[in-house]
Amino acid sequence: MLRPSVLLLLCCSLLLPMSAVARLPGPLQAVPASKVRDLEDIRSSRVLRVLVNQSRNSSGEVQGQAIGVEYHRLRAFEQYLNGHARDGQEITLKIIPKAKDQLLGALQRGEGDLVAPGELLDLQPGFAVSTSEPIASNIPLVLVGIKGERRYTRLEQLSGKTLALPAGSAAGDAISQINQKLALHKLPPVKVEWVDPSLAVEDVLEMVQGGIFHLTIVEQPIAERWGKILPNLRFDKQVLISDPGEEYWFVRRDASMLRASIDRFLTVYKKPSDQDVAFLRIYRRLYQVHYPLAKADRQRLEKLRPVLQKHADAQSMDWLNLAALAFKESALQPTARSGGGPTGLMQITPEAAQRVGVSNVQELDANVQAGAKYLAMIRRKFFASPKLNERERMAFVLAAYNIGPERVQAMRAEAKRRGLNPNQWFFQVERIAMEQVGMGPVSYVNSVNKYYLAFDRERESLEPQGQKVVLRK
Repeated sequence: MLRPSVLLLLCCSLLLPMSAVARLPGPLQAVPASKVRDLEDIRSSRVLRVLVNQSRNSSGEVQGQAIGVEYHRLRAFEQYLNGHARDGQEITLKIIPKAKDQLLGALQRGEGDLVAPGELLDLQPGFAVSTSEPIASNIPLVLVGIKGERRYTRLEQLSGKTLALPAGSAAGDAISQINQKLALHKLPPVKVEWVDPSLAVEDVLEMVQGGIFHLTIVEQPIAERWGKILPNLRFDKQVLISDPGEEYWFVRRDASMLRASIDRFLTVYKKPSDQDVAFLRIYRRLYQVHYPLAKADRQRLEKLRPVLQKHADAQSMDWLNLAALAFKESALQPTARSGGGPTGLMQITPEAAQRVGVSNVQELDANVQAGAKYLAMIRRKFFASPKLNERERMAFVLAAYNIGPERVQAMRAEAKRRGLNPNQWFFQVERIAMEQVGMGPVSYVNSVNKYYLAFDRERESLEPQGQKVVLRK
């Protein structure tokens, strides 16, 4: 028989708000383990397979320059292992990017030998996984907003507010605990918007600065690093989100020799003083998104909606994809001109328009028709494979619109050769683009994607009441 106090506790737990515990799909449960590769096996194979968080903040590399916080440490570990190699058994790293909430499951399945997340990552029960000695300690979570908006100093002020978080965010569990405290005071819970899988922590921060999201929570070192690039971010450090955490690398539980080598390496490793030089130089040149639905922009979009919907429907597209591209290309200005030949709302060249049978792209309807037909032609000729989901298909089409479809197809082939997913642009094929041509096409696709997500969040208010839009695949 249950004691009254226990029964009361169980009943109260059922009443606690649960909004913050929703997660995007990921291997949070235990998974079957494969054979463990310890250091001896790794040396024999001469390859150390490193599972990295696919976030560009954690593992990005642009034309040979590291912008990810883990790359310097991983390369130093590679040198450390090779400095202790016997019989010339030098090791090279194989970098395997995964979504953050899939890293530990992939490690347990034997898809890698080491996880280097570059962020706080909790070890879930049921995994045969061990942590290294701490990479960094006393890492607080910090509330991030935008300068000029309300500043927060107490947890209670977050009641009823919405936080945007990427999958695997360390703030998920913290918000669940905050909501338990709010429930005791009969206050509404903090709501969590788990963002689209195409967005990593740095994307969320950029969208907070742009006013698309209002609040997020990230590790303080990440916030401060990106604050050098995104100067309008505001950090409300007075709000105590949770106890500070520790950052680790992870290995399989039975890989004792590898874990011991990592721990010895960490005692001697010193972060280079110039670690962020390339990061700052590259990102300061990049386009930064801003809110695409300010009053004047919304009014322009409303006027353009009929022509965008007409030609999107004719090509079996979501009209908001055309709207997002138009916002990126011309800020929804039909009279926009470029010195290089692109013109109008969609910034399409007369030559590209002629390829799809459209002339006089100075006129709005023809300009949108040409842009929509050109996108559809790229999709049909190069990216029609059923192996692509619709979001990734559009990303590939946008990349091709920017740098040419043949070039994108060559990048997909190289991604496949490297063991990356050739059917995923975000965080996979885009890594090849970053290495080969720089951040240009990556930033282009990301910007259009963010504008699409901003529009999609407000789809109901952007489409007339009673209008049913059917998107044909």
